[in-house]
Amino acid sequence: MLARAVEKYIRMSPRKVRYVMEPIRSRTVGEALNMLAAINRRAARPVANAIASAFANAKQQDPTLTEDQVIISRLIADGGPVWKRFRAAAFGRAARLRKPTTHITVVLDRNAAGPARFASQSEAGGAVSRRPAKRAAVGAKASQGRKRDGT
Repeated sequence: MLARAVEKYIRMSPRKVRYVMEPIRSRTVGEALNMLAAINRRAARPVANAIASAFANAKQQDPTLTEDQVIISRLIADGGPVWKRFRAAAFGRAARLRKPTTHITVVLDRNAAGPARFASQSEAGGAVSRRPAKRAAVGAKASQGRKRDGT
């Protein structure tokens, strides 16, 4: 562990924050901050702040560090306390409102693999289609039924 940072009491659901965190796990700090700048989600800003804070903590120990020399080793969104409120409902009843909070933890480490981590998307555990592959024989069978010589 090179450095860590914790953002507490972020007024957002942990599930929504985890959705933003998933694609940036085990990336360099530079890649992660660039990706978060392009993500159009409200949770991207506090996650980016936590990563930037952890990187600033790492630079306190070693001022020569660059963003490509440091990777995100752990990225956690834990649930914080839930604010409970009430609002008026029909027929004189009250409806409970739950306002969840999140604690974001970022742990950084040195990048041992260097700038180029993966040779291809499949090695990186990239997006894999869950659809079954189309069989090539389906097209061949359809063309077998027709006669091409005109007889």
